[in-house]
Amino acid sequence: MKKIILLALIGLTLSANAQNKKSKSMSSKNSAPITEKKEVVYQVFTRLFGNKNTTNKPWGTIEENGVGKFNDFTDKALKEIKDLGVTYIWYTGVPHHALVRDYTQYGISNDDPEVVKGRAGSPYAVKDYYNVNPDLAVDPAKRLEEFEALLARTHKNGLKVLIDIVPNHIARKYEGKSNPKGVRDFGADDNKNVEYDRNNNFYYIPGQPFQVPTSDSYQPLNGEKSPLIDGKFEENPAKWTGNGSKLAKPDINDWYETVKINYGVRPDGTKDFPELPAGFDQKDYKEHFAFWKDKDVPSSWKKFRDIALYWTAKGIDGFRYDMAEMVPYEFWSYMNSSIKMKNPKAFLLAEVYNPKEARNYIRLGKMDYLYDKVMLYDKLKEVIQGKSLPDPISDIQRENADIEHHLFHFLDNHDEQRLASPEFAGTPEKGKPLMVVSTTISTSPTMVYFGQEVGEAGNENGGFGTHSRTSIFDYVGVPNHQRWMNGGKFDGGQLSQSEKDLRDFYKRLLNFSINSSALMGKYQEIQTVNRQGTAGYDSGIYSFVRWSATQKLIVVTNFSDLTTSTFGLKVPSNVIASWKLKDGTYPIKDQLYLKKATQLEVVHGEGTVKITIEPSESFLFQL
Repeated sequence: MKKIILLALIGLTLSANAQNKKSKSMSSKNSAPITEKKEVVYQVFTRLFGNKNTTNKPWGTIEENGVGKFNDFTDKALKEIKDLGVTYIWYTGVPHHALVRDYTQYGISNDDPEVVKGRAGSPYAVKDYYNVNPDLAVDPAKRLEEFEALLARTHKNGLKVLIDIVPNHIARKYEGKSNPKGVRDFGADDNKNVEYDRNNNFYYIPGQPFQVPTSDSYQPLNGEKSPLIDGKFEENPAKWTGNGSKLAKPDINDWYETVKINYGVRPDGTKDFPELPAGFDQKDYKEHFAFWKDKDVPSSWKKFRDIALYWTAKGIDGFRYDMAEMVPYEFWSYMNSSIKMKNPKAFLLAEVYNPKEARNYIRLGKMDYLYDKVMLYDKLKEVIQGKSLPDPISDIQRENADIEHHLFHFLDNHDEQRLASPEFAGTPEKGKPLMVVSTTISTSPTMVYFGQEVGEAGNENGGFGTHSRTSIFDYVGVPNHQRWMNGGKFDGGQLSQSEKDLRDFYKRLLNFSINSSALMGKYQEIQTVNRQGTAGYDSGIYSFVRWSATQKLIVVTNFSDLTTSTFGLKVPSNVIASWKLKDGTYPIKDQLYLKKATQLEVVHGEGTVKITIEPSESFLFQL
């Protein structure tokens, strides 16, 4: 068990004008304005959210294991999500992707199981960008109308909506059956006799047909007999695979279910399109849009821009871009500036892992947010697994001070091991201090993956997907989430007491975060001064302060799950001076659980808070 303490000292009320002025000044060089409150994104795997079936047979069909629908997101479900402290919901797996199920009566061709991962298919092998997954509709013939109704219902309940766009790759068998008038399919106009042409949508391997990957350890559909499984898939010439493999027969570990999109990057890596002039890292989206307005750009750029604008026109509030760093940032400048011209408040989130490229994708690619995976997420995981002390967290925050607002925080998502799994934190309670730090250390948005708030550990083996991650390839149920769903009542009626308590912790923390001006203000670590000279301040403790003109916070986290620690936390004189506190004693009371009180004592301009941190205990103290 671990310990957390969140101490808040609240000052005077800040005027809206002053806050707005501060927001503009902090965001002048970047693409995302620092808003007056923190955003919280709730990611749902749409196919799994409403599934009530608990069978969880490996490789099970829809009939055996069930599937969730758009209609499962009732007003009650959406209200409960919003009340958790959520501002955006990310519906993962909405665009129509390749899957193994017969929908031919609806004019949809069958997909070959040999180029589909799992039975339900990867949400990142999109088959038709102008329609939605038929699995998610009660009536597949009206699947788009059902999603539009969900979009309207979500907005009515005060939540904004994100969906995925995957510009790097598409399904091996892409068929745009729902294309708007004038839209040509990917590859329809390609010159297939050459490896590369600037306006080809794909890269080719001339003279070589595609060969289905083989493996001694894997068989499509786990060896199930199917007339579609014959060791063949018609694609001649073969195309490059989504992860960049140039083999006509990809390896079984390649993204063989997808094909790579060509953005005008030659096979040798050089760029075959205009580049942004020097200084454009300091220009806003309007100037980026103006730059591209008269430029000749590759065909794939236009196709994905039109896809994004199609969904923007339907009311989608933003996008999460899969594997964005595999696509040149000049394209993102073109794409994102086009979106922002239609919706200046669009929320644009990118899966980018290389810290060295972060500023390019933010400032040149006009991304609002990038995954903070390699730095903060990985460090927190190391800390909770006993592989690192928490001290380097300060270095991470210092290094990223200029872009901290743009580094999107999460501890759980569809790609990663579940926070509560034995492979990560081990228990939901051990994940609490990570969640406090991840949520409160910066001005960036925070994300929760559905089920995280009730301790889902991802123990199921779906078939293609395995334990520790909730499968995105199979028809499965999510046990802890299903207990909260309670047969569609969405009232937590089947949760254990510990699961109810965990959800209450998330609800209190997230709601505090979206209403805290300090969490949109300044940050300073106080780790160093306390590690150097505070008796009882153990190596597993980490502390920092956050403040605005209206609110002062001290965050103290104990990553140890065994030790109760008592110490006098030092609040340095420069912090006390910034807070304009005079010598004296300031009573403070817990606001997270409204149970405990202590005090901040200021003597000779330096502050001390006497703290006893119990394992897994959390406090929010207020002046």
